[in-house]
Amino acid sequence: MARQPDDKSAVKSKSESKNDDSVLIRELALLLAETNLTEIEIERAGLRVRVARNISIAASVPAAVHAVAAPAVVAAPAAAVAAATDLAKHPGAVPSPMVGTAYWSPEPGAKPFIEVGTKVTAGQTLLIIEAMKTMNQIPSPRAGTVTQILVEDGQPVEFGEPLVIIE
Repeated sequence: MARQPDDKSAVKSKSESKNDDSVLIRELALLLAETNLTEIEIERAGLRVRVARNISIAASVPAAVHAVAAPAVVAAPAAAVAAATDLAKHPGAVPSPMVGTAYWSPEPGAKPFIEVGTKVTAGQTLLIIEAMKTMNQIPSPRAGTVTQILVEDGQPVEFGEPLVIIE
């Protein structure tokens, strides 16, 4: 047989019920802020409450930062392109045969294949370019001494970009 609630505890006024609901909503909003969640939903005693936060403000912040940084970025590549064009015409330049990421050594922490001043032979590995999860060894086209390494370890490279100067 179902138990009948006491008259005193079962009968709540509408104002007490609304007060309890607003307290619950405030507690959920506080929990939302403390945990950095974007949404909380709870169902209790036939009452379903969903509290969500609008995150559209965070999406607009990167756009503002990008707009401020854009003028400085435009000038730097122009100078870099001019310098790279000059080095690409150098007779000892070794161009990248593909687009990818250049690495100086066969694995992180290992000794680099070459350093400035290293004497290389034709066919000796200069560096590795990772393209589509494949490591491609870049051989020296001629014997000589490495005078410049034009790319940083882990730097993305384009097709035809000069990698190393061998004289």
